[in-house]
Amino acid sequence: MDTTGFIARRYLFSRKHISLISTLTFISITGITIGTALLIVVLSVFNGFFSVIKGFLLSYDPDIRIESSGSPTFSQNEEVMARLREVPEIRVISPFIEDKALMAIGEDNSAVVDVKGIEKDLFFQLSDVEKTVTDGVFALGVQNRVPGVMVHDALMDQLELEVDDEVALLSAAAMKNALTQISSPRVTTFDVRGSYFIQQVAGSPKVFVELKAAQRLFRLRNEISGYDIKLTDNQLANTVKDRLQAELGSDYKISTWYDLQKPLYDVMYLEKWASYVILMIIVIVAVLNIIGSLTMIVIQKQRDIGILISMGYTRKRIRSIFRKQGLYIGLIGCFIGGALGLFLAWAQQTYGLVKLSNAFVIDSYPVDIQMLDVIVILAGSLILSILASWYPAYRASLVNPADAVRYE
Repeated sequence: MDTTGFIARRYLFSRKHISLISTLTFISITGITIGTALLIVVLSVFNGFFSVIKGFLLSYDPDIRIESSGSPTFSQNEEVMARLREVPEIRVISPFIEDKALMAIGEDNSAVVDVKGIEKDLFFQLSDVEKTVTDGVFALGVQNRVPGVMVHDALMDQLELEVDDEVALLSAAAMKNALTQISSPRVTTFDVRGSYFIQQVAGSPKVFVELKAAQRLFRLRNEISGYDIKLTDNQLANTVKDRLQAELGSDYKISTWYDLQKPLYDVMYLEKWASYVILMIIVIVAVLNIIGSLTMIVIQKQRDIGILISMGYTRKRIRSIFRKQGLYIGLIGCFIGGALGLFLAWAQQTYGLVKLSNAFVIDSYPVDIQMLDVIVILAGSLILSILASWYPAYRASLVNPADAVRYE
C-alpha cells in the first residue's frame, strides 16, 4: 500500500497548530489562485477583443482572396472559375477591381480615394455592406446614362457630399496620359446614390462602383484585380488555401482572412501571450513560497524522515512525499483559481459588468472563453508547482536516518 500521499497530506494540512509553514502554504495556494484566475480573465478578454475586431473585419473582408502574383490585374478565366466552383467549401465567388482614383467635386474639393468595383449581387452575399447603408440606397447601376457610386460616411463629411450629388473620378492612368500626351484627362462622372458606415479598424474607407464601371474607369476591359471568396466556415480558410494554391499554381497569390490583416492579428496575439508571460510572474512568486514552505517542512520533519527510512522507505518514496505536496498545493490553487476565473469571465460575458467608454464601439469588455487557453494556464501553473517541489524533495532524500534521530 502506497502511503506517500497520506503522509504528504498530513504534513501539509495538519490541524494541530498554526505555524509559519502553514502560513507559507496558504500564501502559496492564494498566489496560485489569484494568478490563475487573473490569467483566465485577461486572456479571455484578449480573445473577446480579437473576436470583435475579427467580426468587424470579416463583415467586409473575404474568407479567401485570389490575386495575380505577378501583376495588379489579370484576365477573367473561365477555367479558374470552373475549378473554384468544384470546391465544396466555397459558397460565393465575387470578382472585384480595386485601385486608387482622384475624386473631385467642383474645382477646389478633391481627395484620393480607394475605389472598389464589384458585382453587387455577389458582393452582398459575401459581406454585410448592404446592412450598413445610412442614407440613400445601395444602387450602382446606370441611371440617365450616369453610373452610381456609394461613399463612406467619413468621405461624405470630408468632401461635404450629399446624396444625388455628382462626383468625378480620375484614375492614375488617365492623369498619366494627360501629362504625357498634353491633353485633357478622361474624367468619369458618377451619381452619389447613398452612403454607408463600416467601423474602420484597418485601412481606408472604400468607394463602391459597378465592376464594369471600374473597368472603364481604370481602362482594364475584361481584367479584374481578383476574386473574393466566401466559405461555408472561415476556419477552413487555411485548408482551402493550400488546396487552391496546389491547383492554381504560382501564378496566383492566395490569401486567407488572416493574411489580409496579418500585422493587426499578429500584434493582438503578441499582446495576449506577452500578458500571459507577465501575469505568470504572480504564479512564480507563489511557487517560490512553495520552495520555502516545503524546505522548512523538510527541516522540521527530519526525525520523521529518518524514522521512515529506518522502517524501509526508499529515498525515491521520500522524494515522492514532498513532490506530492507540491502537486497538492498546485491542484488546490489551480482548482480554486480556475473556478474563480471562469466564473468572473462568464459573469462579464453574460452581464457586461465592467463597462467601456461610450466612445468605443462596444459598451463593455468583450469576453471569449477558450478552453485551450484555460488548459494552458492550468497546466502551466500546475507544472511550476510540481517543479518547485523538486529541490525540497531532493533535500529530504539526503537525510541520514542515524543523524536525524540522534540530533532531533
